Amino acid sequence: MKKMMEQLGLKALLRVDPEMAHGLAIRALKLGLAPTPGPVTSDRLKTTVAGLDMPNPVGLAAGFDKNAEVMGQLSNAGFGFIEVGAATPIAQPGNPKPRLFRLSEDCAAINRFGFNNEGVEAITDRLRKRGKGIPVGLNLGANKTSTDRAADFAQVMKLAGPHVDFATVNVSSPNTEKLRDLQGPLALAALLDGVMQVRGKTPVFLKIAPDLTDQDLADIAKVATDARVAAIITTNTTLDRAGLKSQHRDEMGGLSGAPLFEKSTRILAKLSDLTAIPLIGVGGISTAEQAYAKIRAGASAVQLYTALVYGGLSLAAKIARDLDILLENDGFKNVADAVGTDKVRWL
Repeated sequence: MKKMMEQLGLKALLRVDPEMAHGLAIRALKLGLAPTPGPVTSDRLKTTVAGLDMPNPVGLAAGFDKNAEVMGQLSNAGFGFIEVGAATPIAQPGNPKPRLFRLSEDCAAINRFGFNNEGVEAITDRLRKRGKGIPVGLNLGANKTSTDRAADFAQVMKLAGPHVDFATVNVSSPNTEKLRDLQGPLALAALLDGVMQVRGKTPVFLKIAPDLTDQDLADIAKVATDARVAAIITTNTTLDRAGLKSQHRDEMGGLSGAPLFEKSTRILAKLSDLTAIPLIGVGGISTAEQAYAKIRAGASAVQLYTALVYGGLSLAAKIARDLDILLENDGFKNVADAVGTDKVRWL
């Protein structure tokens, strides 16, 4: 019954403004109208990444539950872990609307939200009250008007860190002016040092852009290793517009979805050749086969977001179940055994 309701709801949501549709999806979760099969798991799917035990390696990327409003519901939607946020020190409205565009012909989206959120204090209050379950992480951001963005990341980490299972330093969003400049080796090293000083025992992840050169990747790998980053999320959205067909293809912002799959997977494979830090593959995943390709290219876990716009929330559980079958068919006893086994294909 819930599956039928989801399909009907999905058709309706695809006919309204995309940001309004997102708000309605959050409301539906609060009302218990979305599929909640519980975490999908098996001996093959269970894995540990950066010390975090996950029932399966299929996670939810940051940006869906920006304000940590539906963590309980999402924890029962089939994911192995979820990431909320991004959170900034002070609440901010983000960029002017419209700022989210569906590219249906490309199975993609462009957003230029600009870290719209209710601020770290409100988000931390919800994180503090969450129940036990799958790992929950927080994406750390900086305010648009900040004069010291590195300090913003440390401030959010200090307040929210004790209440999450991991925290992600997000210097790869293209929607806050000059934020990506913090991916440079000197700036990144200083930023990570500040976050590490206040992290306590919380693992720190780093989220990078796909629009990086080989030298950029080498620099990031070294800085992340020196800083003892626990995992690298590869990758955020892209500024590349090559090959797009949809009418909104020239909108400013970060492109996510199907067109990002190959680019992000190549970055993933290259990075896995440069570091032993666990990698989380993101970008263009809409099937178990694509999740499996990311894993075999070097990812210890993966994250979804844009595919849920077109496939519904139940897609997470389907991908996890189908991934289990793919692993079994190839004789892998555990997903960790498959990590990086086809990396050469992407180099």
